[in-house]
Amino acid sequence: MQEAASYTLPPSIDRVLRLFRSMGREEKMQALVQYSKKLEPLPERFREIERAEFNVPECQTRVDIIPEVRDGRMHFYADLNARQSPTIAAVLAIVFAAVNDQPPSTTLAIPSDFVRTLMESIGLGTREPGLNAMITRLKRYALAAQASGETTPH
Repeated sequence: MQEAASYTLPPSIDRVLRLFRSMGREEKMQALVQYSKKLEPLPERFREIERAEFNVPECQTRVDIIPEVRDGRMHFYADLNARQSPTIAAVLAIVFAAVNDQPPSTTLAIPSDFVRTLMESIGLGTREPGLNAMITRLKRYALAAQASGETTPH
């Protein structure tokens, strides 16, 4: 997989990182609660598909991330219980807001310290491996889409 360093940081990702770097612990916690409510629901058309290949096993919580590519732009959806896992829902909502409907290169440009920047000072370090695994999964989908010009989910 290509490293994010080979990509220019897109404005959408830069904005998120600057915002979270400027926040104190309480502000970050409030922001995460707000973002957890913004995660787009999984469209009906994906409800019946086989989910095994979309599951992120490194995450303690069951989460399926489903990519879709249309006209060279990616859109990610997640299926998880946001009430049981508000932190995961929040991080995915934040990431998706920055990368959805952008070319795969935007997703590939997510820096390796993205999750750490969001979670810094909150005390949720145990969540980092699973959250980083989700970012890695997004990048894998983006790399495959970029390489193949794919226009269907997978």
